[in-house]
Amino acid sequence: MLKFRPLAAAAVSLALLYSPIRAEEPKVLHMFLSTSEAGLDPAVGSDLATLSLLENLFDPLLRYDYLARPVKLQGNTATGLPTVEDGGRTYTFKIRPGTRFAPDPAFKDRQREVTAQDYVYSFKRLYDPSLRSPFGYIFDGKLVGDAALKKDFSYATEIPGLQALDRYTLRIRLNEPDNNFLFYMAMPAASVVAREVMEAYPGQAGNHPVGTGPFMVGDWKHSDRIVLLANPASSAVFHTSLGAQNTAEDKAVAAALEGQHLPRVDRVEVKIAEEFQGRMLGFLNGEYDYLEQVPESMTDMVIQNGKLKPELAARGMQLYRFPILQTYYMWMNMQDPVVGGYTKDKIALRRAISLSYNSAEDIALLKKGFAMKAESPLPAGVLGYDPNYRSPVPYDPALANALLDRYGYGKRDPDGFRRQPNGEPLTLVMSSEATVGGRLRDELWRKCLNAVGLRVVFKSDKKPEIIKASRLGKVQMFESNWIADFPDGDNFYQLLYGPNAGRANYSRFNLPAYNARYEQAQDLQDGPQRQKLYFEMNQLIHAYNPWVPLTHVLSADIRQPWLKNYKRHPVEFTQWRYLDVDVAQRARATQGK
Repeated sequence: MLKFRPLAAAAVSLALLYSPIRAEEPKVLHMFLSTSEAGLDPAVGSDLATLSLLENLFDPLLRYDYLARPVKLQGNTATGLPTVEDGGRTYTFKIRPGTRFAPDPAFKDRQREVTAQDYVYSFKRLYDPSLRSPFGYIFDGKLVGDAALKKDFSYATEIPGLQALDRYTLRIRLNEPDNNFLFYMAMPAASVVAREVMEAYPGQAGNHPVGTGPFMVGDWKHSDRIVLLANPASSAVFHTSLGAQNTAEDKAVAAALEGQHLPRVDRVEVKIAEEFQGRMLGFLNGEYDYLEQVPESMTDMVIQNGKLKPELAARGMQLYRFPILQTYYMWMNMQDPVVGGYTKDKIALRRAISLSYNSAEDIALLKKGFAMKAESPLPAGVLGYDPNYRSPVPYDPALANALLDRYGYGKRDPDGFRRQPNGEPLTLVMSSEATVGGRLRDELWRKCLNAVGLRVVFKSDKKPEIIKASRLGKVQMFESNWIADFPDGDNFYQLLYGPNAGRANYSRFNLPAYNARYEQAQDLQDGPQRQKLYFEMNQLIHAYNPWVPLTHVLSADIRQPWLKNYKRHPVEFTQWRYLDVDVAQRARATQGK
């Protein structure tokens, strides 16, 4: 297993120069990730575990104000929001002088400052065909002159849409206005990397993450444990702007953090905890500082009558309910020979699969009531969500059976399972996470599909491996979830946009009628005209069924009493840079455990 350790001497010396010296016991944040991380390269990493780490190691130009609600962007490595000209086509960013990369041998003992040219290089990486970035859609076809990058890619190619005007000035020119462009500039994929590092570790940059974020990697055992150290080169300082929606607790957090250097802890120790029981027991034993999204199967251990159990409340723990900008869905590969295609028999098969899904049982038994049925790809809280929309594809196994009989799937094998219209055996292959939760979902799907005569087998693997295979078109079906990269409906509907096949569009759905409406909607701000297009896109999704929309989760979050400054953000994945711990209180609470 790979172990990653930066140069200790360089880190210590820079710490003396740039960080306050803490004589007291080091402050350590104890966290877990629910799945294994992949390579830590901002241009490539797309699973939740990896993104959670990337946003702490790397810096985009902008980030979200931690406390502002509704969500609001602010400068990060940029001094503030950009100057916008030419009707929303030209953006000029000023890079904050003194922003430095974490120490690394690739810099030959130099303190490496970030420049505008670093962002030019980093954004070009999203076009690099060798990386197959799932985030290419951020710029693809949007930057003035980017056809030159796509035709014959080279980092030496200069285009008018991406220019460093001087050391600290970056200008980006778009072919057409993009309402979500500034949201893109706050995503981990838009973070800055150093060319020296990429070239020092060819093909292995994801195993040697070097960014400008508040943390840097200390010790790393893949799929087991990762330690993040406070980056001595970090120059991040906390600022927020409060509004009418902020609570008294928000104001207390603002008072504690305003003007403070980030991060507030010395290190973050992160474990990979894939099993629900291990996460829950670890939290209850004080091994983790907060628990987001209590596992459905573990709800009864900590929640009683919708409230935190009295014995846990007596220990000072606090329960929060949080509506996540997240959609669970089961997608089917539209290029797969069994479930894919646009002919009536294939559409009927996918429609029957969708009709067989029992959302009420999923919500009641698997999610313990902490979810709502997904009527469309959009969760409540994102721009474009329609609370009145209802799916025309209900749970109806009788209709599913009738549909399969009508479109050629009426023949059965000796075990009672349906055959394909050509008489060949029909076996669905659903990929599955090798976890307790994955096995519970498998059993629900087996029950639902068997009820309409469909045989299904499950192929278990770790989620990062399933995602890799999905991008290559080698997965037939998989139940996945998407958490908003930014709070706009476009971020969800792009998951079914044809040109995104092989990237975020795992189903490889490619329908001209859908693509045309998606492109029209991209040019519109939130409003009745875009809402009409979203309605029509929903209808197309339900007509062709590349997805079975499942649920939107209502998260039950619990934090320990010694954790300070905690507030969950609708878009960002973690709060680690802002969090603080009362070391003495933790020691008292965990003594003897």
